[in-house]
Amino acid sequence: MNKVILAGRLVRDPEVRYTQTGKAVASFTLAVNRRFSSSDAQQTADFISIVVWDKLAEVCGNNLVKGSQVLIEGRIQIRSYDAQDGSKRYVTEVIAHEIEFMGSKPINNVQIPPQAKSFGSEVPCDEEIPF
Repeated sequence: MNKVILAGRLVRDPEVRYTQTGKAVASFTLAVNRRFSSSDAQQTADFISIVVWDKLAEVCGNNLVKGSQVLIEGRIQIRSYDAQDGSKRYVTEVIAHEIEFMGSKPINNVQIPPQAKSFGSEVPCDEEIPF
């Protein structure tokens, strides 16, 4: 069984491309905190390449930005290719099948807590504003 579940934040905005047949593919890097840190108490993260296909790729491109917090379910894939210098390169990535958006949507790379999104009382539209 090849199943991966990850929770983390996007390192940068997703990059959406289209294949020659018109299939959407999005790729981004997810920063996932390690559960146990080293003895010096510094938080450590792994940076994992994520690939998403089809309609879900377009949803990611339209709704996710750097700093977005997501939960991803998918599978690990290892592929290889020949580099320009003739050497063989290997790539490990997660192919996402399901993505859940977590937390609030970042605005200008700043997370706004839900209680801070509204303030003051609403002004009734039939009253005149005194300025």
